[in-house]
Amino acid sequence: MRISRRQLLIGVSVVGLGVVGVGVGVAEDVLPGRTTVRRLLGLTGPDGTVPAEPVVFGSSVPPGTVVPAGTTQVQKYRFASAARGRQVELITMVPMGTPPADLPICLALHGRGGNAQAMVDAGLPQFLTAAILAGAPPFAFVSVDGGDASYWVAHGSGDDPQAMLVREVPGWLATLGLRRDGGVPRAALGISMGGFGSLVYARNRTDRPITAVAAISPALFTSWGDAKARQVFADQAEWETDEPLRHVDALPTATALGVWCGKEDPFYPAAAQLATTAHATTAAFDHGEHNQGYWSRVLPDAIRFLAPRLA
Repeated sequence: MRISRRQLLIGVSVVGLGVVGVGVGVAEDVLPGRTTVRRLLGLTGPDGTVPAEPVVFGSSVPPGTVVPAGTTQVQKYRFASAARGRQVELITMVPMGTPPADLPICLALHGRGGNAQAMVDAGLPQFLTAAILAGAPPFAFVSVDGGDASYWVAHGSGDDPQAMLVREVPGWLATLGLRRDGGVPRAALGISMGGFGSLVYARNRTDRPITAVAAISPALFTSWGDAKARQVFADQAEWETDEPLRHVDALPTATALGVWCGKEDPFYPAAAQLATTAHATTAAFDHGEHNQGYWSRVLPDAIRFLAPRLA
């Protein structure tokens, strides 16, 4: 008699959790704490790994060093942002071997509690190098501080990350030699809160639509109750003004949308709704959590989605 995987799970118990018959509940997604249970059973998918590609940090390369084309150079800068009312860090991730002035630019927007460095820590330079070595058209990633809990939108406090992205970042990039398109980014990638911000950014770029948005585990909200619990938005009206799910029709038709989210991610229902209502060009929903392991797994796909749309 052939036994299915579901049948094999029936009757499994997890010692210490006091859960008996875990397999049935997990299969039906009805148990409280099901993500923890699924993780213990190895059902949230494998963690991805950052490629072991060389990265050059800093503005100089030691004399005599041979740096292969495609190797990504990471450089940090400080700018005074009038839109945010503070100094911000901006980081460029530029593949060597192509003049910077010829490279298209993709914004990389960090998640809640993060900053520009978080996108470097996520392995973007290594993933970029690996993609280029595999044949992807070269482009540059740029990350910048957007506020650790801002959701990349203004909250009436003199801090407007979107105004910084639209009005200030292009000029900064042009002064750094990333002059293609006048320093205006052609695409955006966002993780978690950065996914929210990248969608708002796309909506704000109607005059010069960006070519693509890669939203990874986007932190979106299907109701005011969910959004209110994050203690970010002043009131329901402010949330409704910014929430990407309430403005999918405002996304430029010229902008391709890619959505990735793990099925054990609390934002999965909202991500699935986004993909459906916005008619996403690419949507991938495999088992996975809201963590670096999942993001490392899907970043190669997101970069493959972006690269030809930046060229």
